[in-house]
Amino acid sequence: MKPGDRVTYVGPPSSYAEYAVVPANVVLPVPASVDLKLAAAAMLQGMTAHYLTHSTFPLKSGDTCLIHAAAGGTGRLLVQMAKMVGARVIGTTSTREKAEEARRAGADEIILYTEQEFDTEAKRLTDGRGVDVVYDSVGKTTWEKSLNSLRPRGMMVTFGNASGAVEPIAPLILNQKGSLFLTRPKLGDYISTTDELNWRAGDVLTWVASGKLKLKVDREYPLEQAGQAHEDLANRKTSGKLLLIP
Repeated sequence: MKPGDRVTYVGPPSSYAEYAVVPANVVLPVPASVDLKLAAAAMLQGMTAHYLTHSTFPLKSGDTCLIHAAAGGTGRLLVQMAKMVGARVIGTTSTREKAEEARRAGADEIILYTEQEFDTEAKRLTDGRGVDVVYDSVGKTTWEKSLNSLRPRGMMVTFGNASGAVEPIAPLILNQKGSLFLTRPKLGDYISTTDELNWRAGDVLTWVASGKLKLKVDREYPLEQAGQAHEDLANRKTSGKLLLIP
């Protein structure tokens, strides 16, 4: 890297600022064809979607996944990456407008969880078998039904707490519901080496540059309105990525 290079990063704290001091080994070059705003929007959620679909439960052609909040920032990217490898995607959304967003991202089926029991629908859409994996960023309110949506020996990936943290569980429940697998991953453990960081970031930025991975920047806020951005996110008023502009 040299002065003037266009770069991005993810991980170090204190990013709500005009300037940041960041270790050189986590700084990543941004391709000339990628707008810096898109690069900023892509990194955290893009690499999260990458490790979930390529490492936590490596999807392949023929797999079926259930993706909660499929119209959200991470959800849309999960949908697109799942479709890249040929998986079938069942997404959940709260409104018909968000359902259309998820369909445009590539989701094969949409469940409106405000109108339908999503675990019942997930089983119906898989002829009673259940999905291979659930990617759940919602947490407390979706936890039990997410487990119900899985096939025997399926994997529950809980990676967010939008509705609150999941309460402590007895491991026996995984046995009772079909010898299920459960994991609660975080991005830092999936970009802990330079090679892995470069792999994930390289894929994400290359896909953004080529148009293979499409991002939706829902809103931009001046840095001083960071609080409002958090309120809008918490109140589910958004569908896509929020950017703070110094």
